[in-house]
This record gives sequence, structure tokens and C-alpha cells, in this order.
Amino acid sequence: MCYTTPMHIRSLAVTNFRNYKNQSLTLSDGVNIFSGSNGMGKTNLLEAVYLCSIGKSARTPRDKELIKWEETSAKVKLEVLKSSGDESVEIVLSKTENKRVKINGMPVSRLGELMGVVSTVFFSPTELKIVQGSPSERRSFIDIAVCQISKAYFYLLTRYNKILAQRNRLLKSGKLTDDALEIWDMQLASEGAKVIKTRKGFIKELAPFASQHHEFLSGDKEKADIFYEGLTGETIEELKDAFLLALKKDREKDKKNGYTHTGPHKDDLSIKINGIDIRTYGSQGQQRTAALSLKLAELSLNNKTKQEKPVLLLDDVLSELDLTRQKRLMQCIKGYQTLITCTHLEQEIESSLGSVGNDYVKFKVENGEANLLLNT
Repeated sequence: MCYTTPMHIRSLAVTNFRNYKNQSLTLSDGVNIFSGSNGMGKTNLLEAVYLCSIGKSARTPRDKELIKWEETSAKVKLEVLKSSGDESVEIVLSKTENKRVKINGMPVSRLGELMGVVSTVFFSPTELKIVQGSPSERRSFIDIAVCQISKAYFYLLTRYNKILAQRNRLLKSGKLTDDALEIWDMQLASEGAKVIKTRKGFIKELAPFASQHHEFLSGDKEKADIFYEGLTGETIEELKDAFLLALKKDREKDKKNGYTHTGPHKDDLSIKINGIDIRTYGSQGQQRTAALSLKLAELSLNNKTKQEKPVLLLDDVLSELDLTRQKRLMQCIKGYQTLITCTHLEQEIESSLGSVGNDYVKFKVENGEANLLLNT
């Protein structure tokens, strides 16, 4: 089912963010192309939007790196149109203080309140790590996607990680008795079972979308299958029992090595193309298409679940695709507000957009300034 409820970013304003001093942009609700040479600041604009979506950068875990050189603070603000009306998100970064977040002008003390206010899906060439990288990259993909759909999951995951960190600290200390360990195991299994259950449900819903997008992008030549790899069980109770059994089995190993070997923090996502596990054996082209298909599936599932279309951020992605796949991708994103960066493919992108009837505007980015060039 396709939902058409409007949700798009009206405007983006940044101050002392990366290489931008002051920049305010009014964005189209269609496709926004940011073109320019490397190092001019194109990706920084997408990064600013993503920051207001999940509260952190897609490129660095250190907020201070986002502040313009020789400045002490930075600010990013989005004005958004949603089905419920206008909303705003403002984030202030400081080299000396904690990050400050405001939603609709009101300060929020918990980052979880930001989740889902501005839903985004971010894809760049480095997102190949979803397929090529370690299991932690695939878990991160799942967790970020689910957090944008459910604030409750964000807080659930936070609780699980705190219990896990405490258990690991006690294991490393060597002072944890079996009786005390059982108490921590019960807490870990209780929260961990809910995490696994939520992730499995998400992947079950995501898989058909991923398969559809992959077949379309590959010209019906490849079939994608994805499924969650973790403890067995369907209900929370079944997963909890399986988790407790695994913890008991690994207890001596956990005590010896000082960390927890079993749980959702060790799970993975299986990705197969025509029956072959492409995490190990896929070509780079297959891996790129699979990663893009997963992101497009996230876009579709977010739209279905929230009945409001998220914003798609494509950072230098089209240069990695041939013209046929460019056009297929443009068909997939029709109806979504999209921000695209590119260096030298403006004509090809415009041709691809025009061939499927996508409206777009184009900005020229030079030395930390973005100026509107074309509006069609």
C-alpha cells in the first residue's frame, strides 16, 4: 500500500557547521540536487539534516568535529511540514558544553524524544559496510531504522546496553559470583528478548520490500533474501528462555574473557542473492545494489508504518551506478523528498529525473555556500 501523506523539510539553516558560516536554504518537496567539486560542503548539508533526525552524525561520533574551525559552537535548524502541522528541530553543539536539542522551540532532555520527528534514510558509498562490514554495521542499520519508527525501541535498546555494560564490568572485575550473575542474567535476558523480538519483526516486514527493490534495480536478474540471525524463538518468553540457556552455557567463558558472548549485541543479518551469501562471496556490484535495496526498503517500510514519507539523503551515490540503474533508482524515489549530492553527473541525473517525471531544483555548492541555480 502506498501512502501520500506529505512530510518534507521546508528549510535548513546552519551556523558555524563544518565549513559553513551562515547558510539558509528553502528546499523543494521533490528532489534537491547539490552539485560542486569535492570538499566544497555538499555532504555537510546532508549531514546537518541527518543530525536533526537521529541526534548524531553519519560520519563521526564526535560532535566537536562538526563545529567550524576556530568557532566554539554550531547550530542546525530544520523547519518541517508534517501531516500534524509545522514542526521544528534545533540542535546546538558546543566545544565546552553538552549538545542541546529543541523540538518546536522546547528543550528536550532525552535524545529519544528526537526519534521520528524528522525521519530520514541516509545512503552513501560508505554504506556498503552494511553488506561488506562486520555484524555490528548491520545491527546498527537495523537499530537506527527501528528507532526512527519507535521511540520505545530506542529506550529499550538503551536499557539493554546499560545492563550489558554493567554485566561486562562485573565480569572483568572478577568479583561476580554465580548467584549475582544469575540476577544480571535475568535482567539481560528480559530486555534482550524484547530487542530480538522487535528486530525480527522489523526484518520480517523489511524483507519483502528489499526483495522487490533488488529485483527491480537488477532488472529482475537477481533475487534477494534477508533474515535475522540470532537466538531461536518466536515469543518473548521463548527468546528469554533461549537467552538464559545460552548465558548459562557460556558462563565460564564469559568469566574467563570478561565479556558477554551471547545476545542481540552479537546477532547478524543474513543477506543472500540468488542463494549466495554476498556478505562474503558477492561482487562489489551485487553488494552495492543489495545495500541500496535495503535502504530503499527502509524507506518503504517507514512510509508504510508511519503513513508519512521519510526524507531520502543520497550522498554521491549515482556516480556508482550505470545509467539504467540511475533511472530505476529515480523511479523508486518518486514522491519522496530527496537530497542528492554529485560532482559531475548533473546532466545525467537531470535526464534520469526527467525520464520518470520527478520535479527537482539544483543548488551549486562552492566553499561553504549553496546557491539555487535551477527550479523546474
